[in-house]
Amino acid sequence: MSKFPVAITATGLVTGVGLDSASSCAAIRAAIDNFQETRFVDSGGEWIQGCEVPLEKPWRGTDKLAKISALAITECCNSHSLNPEQLPLILCLSEKNRPGRPQGYGNSIFFALQTELGFQFRGHTSLVEQGRVSFTVALQQARSLLYQKGFTHVLIAAVDSLLDSTAIKAYENQYRILTSGNSNGFIPGEAASAVIVQRPEPSEAPQLLCTGLGFGMEKATIDSEQPLRAEGLSQAVRGAFAEANQSMDTMDFRIVDVTGEQYWFKETALVLSRFLRVHKEGFPLWNPTDCVGEVGAAIGGIMVAYGKSAYDKGFDDGANLMMHNSNDDGRRSAAVFQYGVFG
Repeated sequence: MSKFPVAITATGLVTGVGLDSASSCAAIRAAIDNFQETRFVDSGGEWIQGCEVPLEKPWRGTDKLAKISALAITECCNSHSLNPEQLPLILCLSEKNRPGRPQGYGNSIFFALQTELGFQFRGHTSLVEQGRVSFTVALQQARSLLYQKGFTHVLIAAVDSLLDSTAIKAYENQYRILTSGNSNGFIPGEAASAVIVQRPEPSEAPQLLCTGLGFGMEKATIDSEQPLRAEGLSQAVRGAFAEANQSMDTMDFRIVDVTGEQYWFKETALVLSRFLRVHKEGFPLWNPTDCVGEVGAAIGGIMVAYGKSAYDKGFDDGANLMMHNSNDDGRRSAAVFQYGVFG
């Protein structure tokens, strides 16, 4: 195990299949999605499918992202009776070069979130604008805050939406969106997630710990013509296993962010073939995007929250969990989680 494990102690979710963590995780477990026709039309004149968060009013853009993020943060902190105003906040957002992202987006979301919550964050705050790998980067930063800066709790929040006309048009032109004329694409969605992390405390109750983190860079990105060998993700997985003193052989199941495009499924299969050295009768692969769609930076928190729900409710597939995330720009991340009683 890592010398610096991080305990996942509370979660909050707002997704297209649930407005809190419990309902979202229950829907994902039951394989329920909320894919419906959106207000966007593809080049063939057909409505594009999406997974929209259903709120009582038709908010759009920054206002909606601030509202769903505030809901996730409030749920997460209320479950621990913590005041989010006093906590260090790491806010995860989309990549700066993502299609449809306006200039100054990060600051706009941050200030809109404070307005929605009705206070200004007083503790350490930072933005991680790295898309789907953002949450793993935030875990690394949170670990530093806990062990080097002396904070007792850290709040990691993430929010994102691909239900944007500019983004959808750009991805459709790249043949990335699932449409009437393209079966090798993803379904855009939106979501917010929040997690409280802290240093593990001696307890007789089992805890979910992140014991290893790893990062890599893939040269053969989804829009390149280079052959994919999953070298970037392999580097990330290798680093996570080294920190956790584990291997793929000791993992019981995996949770990934595969979004429906063949490229990501191939990468996941290649990594497994590189690291698995023993025969397993079953090696489950969990993929929440099957239910919530492509939600960008919010997916990492959803994956962790769903994993914690599985352990808390007893429908997990074993004590050792591997999670990995991949970006369009080549960034890769991996994390190892272990569940049990730790002294």
